[in-house]
Amino acid sequence: MSTTRSSNAQAALDKALKGPLFDKRIKRRNLKDTIAAVGITVGGISVIFAVLLIMFFLVYVVGPLFISASVEKANQYTVPGGASEKTLYYAMDEYQESAVRFSASGKMFGFTVATGETTLVEDLPLGGQTISSFNVVDEAKNILAFGLSGGGVLVAKYGYKVTYPNDQRTITPVMTYPYGETPLVLGDSEITHLALRDKTSDLQIAYVQSGASESIELKRFSKIESMLTDGITLEQDVAVSIQAKGQIDWLLLDGNMRNLYTVSKTGEAHYFNLRDLRNPEYIEQIDLLPAGQQENVTTVRFLLGDYSLMVGTSQGQVMQWFPVRDANNDYSLKNIRNFKVSESPIETIAIEKGRKGFATTNAEGELDLFHSTSERHLYSELVSSSGAGFVAITPRANGALIETAEGQLVQYHIENEHPDVSMSNLWGKVWYEGYDEPTYTWQSSSANSDFEPKFSLTPLTFGTLKAALYSMLFAVPIAVLAAIFTAFFMDKQTRQWIKPSVELIEALPTVILGFLAGLWLAPYMEAHLPGFFSLFIVVPIGILLFGYGWSKLPENLRHKVPVGKRAVLMIPVVLFLGWVAMTMSVPIENAVFQGDMRQWLTVSAGIDFDQRNAMVIGFAMGFALIPTIFSVAEDAIYNVPGYLVNASLALGASGWQTLVGVVLPTASPGIFSAIMLGFGRGVGETMIVLMASGNTPLMETNLFEGLRTLSANLAVEMAETEVASSHYRVLFLSGLVLFIFTFVFNTLAEVVRQRMRRKYGSL
Repeated sequence: MSTTRSSNAQAALDKALKGPLFDKRIKRRNLKDTIAAVGITVGGISVIFAVLLIMFFLVYVVGPLFISASVEKANQYTVPGGASEKTLYYAMDEYQESAVRFSASGKMFGFTVATGETTLVEDLPLGGQTISSFNVVDEAKNILAFGLSGGGVLVAKYGYKVTYPNDQRTITPVMTYPYGETPLVLGDSEITHLALRDKTSDLQIAYVQSGASESIELKRFSKIESMLTDGITLEQDVAVSIQAKGQIDWLLLDGNMRNLYTVSKTGEAHYFNLRDLRNPEYIEQIDLLPAGQQENVTTVRFLLGDYSLMVGTSQGQVMQWFPVRDANNDYSLKNIRNFKVSESPIETIAIEKGRKGFATTNAEGELDLFHSTSERHLYSELVSSSGAGFVAITPRANGALIETAEGQLVQYHIENEHPDVSMSNLWGKVWYEGYDEPTYTWQSSSANSDFEPKFSLTPLTFGTLKAALYSMLFAVPIAVLAAIFTAFFMDKQTRQWIKPSVELIEALPTVILGFLAGLWLAPYMEAHLPGFFSLFIVVPIGILLFGYGWSKLPENLRHKVPVGKRAVLMIPVVLFLGWVAMTMSVPIENAVFQGDMRQWLTVSAGIDFDQRNAMVIGFAMGFALIPTIFSVAEDAIYNVPGYLVNASLALGASGWQTLVGVVLPTASPGIFSAIMLGFGRGVGETMIVLMASGNTPLMETNLFEGLRTLSANLAVEMAETEVASSHYRVLFLSGLVLFIFTFVFNTLAEVVRQRMRRKYGSL
């Protein structure tokens, strides 16, 4: 009877399961599964696509940094004024519409760049004298100086007048004479070599006269401005003579009027220090050319800023030299870098007016573009097979005029947006002007127009890793050990309060943490340095002593506090130990560090100290990383299967043995992921390091010095940079570097996690 009932019940159940209601449920479930699968797939693909899109955009913005220059021939015509006259100088306006040519006969020819049509011919007011020497006083301000056969000097300034007749822009060359059209009389014989510098308050001239080549005359004139006419008169206040050393083919005075150089065609150079013009000092003799080679100097020019000497040679090489200070505060001229152009002699060197770039022409008729700081050879173009002579670059460095040996003038359009960036100056050491040695330096802006950009990402990358490392050293031990205790030893009721409380810290805005770290923690730490260091000794030892004392209490007293809740007892203990450590700060400082630990570090130990330093970052950012690492690590430990723990305990293992031998190996992939998540957040953290680090891009491991990270640098400078400039694109490159960092570390973390998971998954 029971068997029959059972069969009937089974038949009824089978009928119900195979009925239409059951089929509808199965269809709905399958539909939901399909929708979920499609949604997850689309979401995952969308995330991957978004990440790739971000990377594509970063590469798109950064890519132009590494594109070489392009040059396009625009026009060619006969040299305005005739090729029979020797050219002293060419210049072009920023729109490449009008240009000027100065000839050795004392004429200035203004002409239209597009056609070569002469629009203006003006004779320089030479006072019946002829031009015997020439000097570019200031490339950026368009000031020239002409040494004359009768011992005078004429200072001239060219410019361009812009008018709009019939609503059409017309640019006309204009000549002015800052100190009058009457040449300034220096002597009574021909000026064979001239070097002149014009500053705000004075004018300094170095010159050599015919028949007196064994001496160099130095004169300084003070500028006196008339209140009635706004005119400027010159009053001589210093006049000295120094003994020349060797043959003089070029005489050069630097932009600061402190260094004087004489150079001969054989490569022999002499360096004079003019810091005290009344008592000039001879520094040294330098051989600019390598010994044992049949090579001569063909041209010498100052680079933008009038600090570096650019020396062209007969074997197609350009060498950069500038004075370098040694440990004794003495200067000497050093060969910084060399540029190999060709095997043909360098004819001329033209200097860019806004960057540390230059152009060369050689006897083979080639035009070459370079940038000194980045050491990039950007372009080479054959202008004329018969040879190329004088070259001039436009103020915006987007065009050039080149005079050929055949008497032709060739105009080129140049596209050369980012010559100042290369892999070598982004990641390698660079010897910058005025520096004692090659360095890693980030300095993206300056008030000077002749500034040399310093775009080294190395100190920023180093600062990023330094900040992440010190914060992880603080955060990882606390977070992981707290996660172990909370997940394995703490009772569930207490855990329900502790875990959310720790995770709630993550809700604190990092800008608040950075604000507190910069304005409160940094000065407090500076005033209590011994106390902060004693924390690492007093707190651990105090906890161990408290634990030992607790174990000696009567058992019935200890059992009144459940094992899982005993951690709560440590809260007042830790607070008390911290107070003790801070209280000990002043006595320790007085006893060991002569009453001032910061002073002792700086003076006695020779360790630089900044108030906002890596130690402050370690505490502040480490505090911000603790919740992330704690939460993930605690979940990994807590979710270790209970049967593994129970089996270990059942076999006689103690709680600590079970933790070390079973729980930690099983949870190790999750703990590792927690640490890598914390490191990833530390690398990308912005506001804390921005407000509490001092933002000094240094390559120092010193715990007491500041730093600058890639992310903080982006936050500081992105709003100030010009769109599409080299600086702008380098900032995007730093964002790409952060992106690559994150990708590489996350990939490595996932690979290691999967290996650990396979290794311990069989437990």
